[in-house]
Amino acid sequence: MSTADSSNVALFGSLAADWWNPHGSSRLLHRINPVRLSYVREAAIRHFGGGARARRPLAGLAALDVGCGAGLLSEPLARMGADVVGIDAAPENIDAARAHAQDQGLSIDYRAMDIADLADSVPASMDLITALEVVEHVTDLDHFLGSLGRLLKPGGLLVFSTPNRTAASFAVLIAGAEYITRLIPRGGHSWRQFQTPPELTAKLATAGLVVRETRGLSWTPARGFVLSDDVSVNYIGVATPSA
Repeated sequence: MSTADSSNVALFGSLAADWWNPHGSSRLLHRINPVRLSYVREAAIRHFGGGARARRPLAGLAALDVGCGAGLLSEPLARMGADVVGIDAAPENIDAARAHAQDQGLSIDYRAMDIADLADSVPASMDLITALEVVEHVTDLDHFLGSLGRLLKPGGLLVFSTPNRTAASFAVLIAGAEYITRLIPRGGHSWRQFQTPPELTAKLATAGLVVRETRGLSWTPARGFVLSDDVSVNYIGVATPSA
């Protein structure tokens, strides 16, 4: 069973060769990736107790990057020591990810598959799961979140980020980023699929996951993307198994 939006899979798969171009169709992801990666690193260190100054603070952790694309997050996770599995519904993205990882000398287990199938085959297998800018591309959200819950080990950590469903997010991400500035591919998002923090918190709870923190992701002219208390456009957070 597929939880992914087939039209989004086709769109982003068609852009696979351009993922690693910081000035190409994925340039917004390149701009937001540093603050997301820093948040993942710090959240994992707080949760698992790794050294804040360690070069490989995720050593020994089994990590899953859901909706990995061509590996913009998977590769840094591997460099921090995690044993990384990256999954994406678009085979073209997985091909690009494998090629780039090989060029970088990184060992990452990339798979073209749906998260529900992975949860069926290896439940309770992941210490750390990242699902960054993925929720908004999912058609069967309850099944998707349930799969996240099934894949996490007891004591595991989920890091998620996604757009909020507000007038501000429509203005910035749909009207602005897709149709005016063309920072992201046109048609890549449906505003109606965006989740508000309370909605996502409730659905994660149904999947057996408790949200422990939510922060805003905001853009500033001076510093670019930063963590903030403003969740009106985009937010990032962590959740853990309820039991």
